[in-house]
Amino acid sequence: MIVRFSTAVRGVSSLLSNPSPNWRFTVKTFTTHLSLLQDCSLAFRFFSSSRHENPEQHSFTVSYLINSCGLSPQSALSASRKLHLVTPERPDSVLSLLRNYGITDSQLPKLLRSYPSLLLNDPEKTLLPKLEFFHSKEFTGADIGRILSSCPLILSRSLEKQIIPLYNFFKSILHLDKMIVHSLKRSPRLLLESVNKSLVPKITALREIGVPESSIRFLLRQYPCVIQLKHEKFHEIVKKVVERGLDPMQVVFIHAVQVFATLSESTWEQKMEIFRRWGLSSDEIMLLFRAFPICMSLSEKNIMSTMDFLVNKMGWKLTAITRVPSCLSFSLERRIIPRCLVVKVLILKGLVRKDLGFGSFLNPTEEDFLDRFVIKYQNQIPELLNLYKGEVGVVELGFASEEICGFKPL
Repeated sequence: MIVRFSTAVRGVSSLLSNPSPNWRFTVKTFTTHLSLLQDCSLAFRFFSSSRHENPEQHSFTVSYLINSCGLSPQSALSASRKLHLVTPERPDSVLSLLRNYGITDSQLPKLLRSYPSLLLNDPEKTLLPKLEFFHSKEFTGADIGRILSSCPLILSRSLEKQIIPLYNFFKSILHLDKMIVHSLKRSPRLLLESVNKSLVPKITALREIGVPESSIRFLLRQYPCVIQLKHEKFHEIVKKVVERGLDPMQVVFIHAVQVFATLSESTWEQKMEIFRRWGLSSDEIMLLFRAFPICMSLSEKNIMSTMDFLVNKMGWKLTAITRVPSCLSFSLERRIIPRCLVVKVLILKGLVRKDLGFGSFLNPTEEDFLDRFVIKYQNQIPELLNLYKGEVGVVELGFASEEICGFKPL
């Protein structure tokens, strides 16, 4: 290609010294060819140099990423396209610093796959101040490792212009360092958000419709991903929750915002249809949602199996369930069935009233339930604790069959 380029140049020189009658057209044609040849020549030289420049350096980079950082050969090859190591001194120092502040050998590959040029950072001037900042704010080594391996680009952000201002913003709302740590562990990418452009406008919008500070704190602590939504999406969801009749003054408003942030319109309709199968009207489903928004985030399998047990096996009415919708989120095997078995036996023995609301025994903590419904009646029914643990069945307690108790085999 370079030979042709030289030949073309000589050809143009010859034409200029011995012009033909159509010399203007000929020179124009050669000039165009000359420009194309120059572009091709430059492109060829660039491609050749980028592919073959310093093969030993490239080999060292790949080898270092595999042997010192734990990357797979494929990941190391991919990362090496963004990184060129000459000597091991600086990357060794970076790895040592990261390990000292909580990054484990299992987290390093994930961190470096996303941010391989991290190994070229100045460990003392660039990385240490950021790691020291996190360490000073009640982040444990495990916390730092979890956050940075989940979002390595945090280390590429300015400490003074990004990390500290964002942390101070959270401190102004959550107050306690441990609460901020909890929030950032749930969503490390929060540290990439702009305070003034992203976070402040959303918090301001919530305050303007009457959401109290306690609910805003709950949002940042439990559902920090919601505050990372794009502005249009965030405002659309808040408007939708208001239109569904939820009170911004109540914390369930925040739960509803989170539900709509994770559900598409089609998924929402699918969940509505699941509850309709059990005879609930649209208005009754909305009452269920307003009382317990999380019910719309439950899987179809979870909803169907729990409703089947409570309605068909326990014989409870739908209205009883809509009064205590939180029961739908409880584990069927670990909570609902064992507690219902115990209470059913107590009812049949005449030890508790028949119209006992199931919220009174499904909602309490494990310790409270055992005190109120198991330990209290162990003298009358010594095997009650074993029944609760699943070590004996109701038949072994003297009943003719499980169906007499209102249960059918699951």
